[in-house]
Amino acid sequence: MRTPRRPDPEVHESDYRVPAAIGTIAWAAALVVLLAMGDGLPASERWWIGVCVTGIALGVFGFLYIPRLFRKRENAAERAAERAERRSGTS
Repeated sequence: MRTPRRPDPEVHESDYRVPAAIGTIAWAAALVVLLAMGDGLPASERWWIGVCVTGIALGVFGFLYIPRLFRKRENAAERAAERAERRSGTS
């Protein structure tokens, strides 16, 4: 016999810019290490430099985009609340 499904936990909103910044810093540190290796890095492994640059670029994009995303969500929620209020007011 199956046990009933437990309800989903409450969503915990936090500042997602912190992990984006930490990840970007980690990619930057890895890039510094790879560049410091200079000629010690085998030619077959130099593609990691591009991976680090891509990680940094995506991290910066995420760090800058997250506040915009939250503003858009907040504005959409406000508009939905206003529509619901108008509907209930005209009934």
